[in-house]
Amino acid sequence: MVGTGAAAATRLAVVAARAADDKLASDIVVLDVADAIGICDHFVLATASNERQVKAIVDGVEERVRLELDERPIADEGRGARRWVVLDYGDVVVHVFHSDERAYYRLDRLYGDCSRTDWTQTG
Repeated sequence: MVGTGAAAATRLAVVAARAADDKLASDIVVLDVADAIGICDHFVLATASNERQVKAIVDGVEERVRLELDERPIADEGRGARRWVVLDYGDVVVHVFHSDERAYYRLDRLYGDCSRTDWTQTG
């Protein structure tokens, strides 16, 4: 990861959230899950209204993170079905949900005690 530690993870999460926003994702949330799960620092959650938009958001996130931070996911899951795609960047895990899956799995509620990072601020 470009940089080290929590600051680099937060930067990657913010870049991913902004990329999802550029592809018109809704309900974008950056959760600080480090204390809750211990295997990564942040979850980025984003919602798409259909499978085509899921793909566009995933592609947009991958491209922006690669261009701005020279990072690629170390693993991904769910591309074929385009209902819930996970991009694993190590310290940051990006979840792009179809709206039905977002409502069903409710990760926002599951990790509701975790703090949120305001990804909309400039900088």
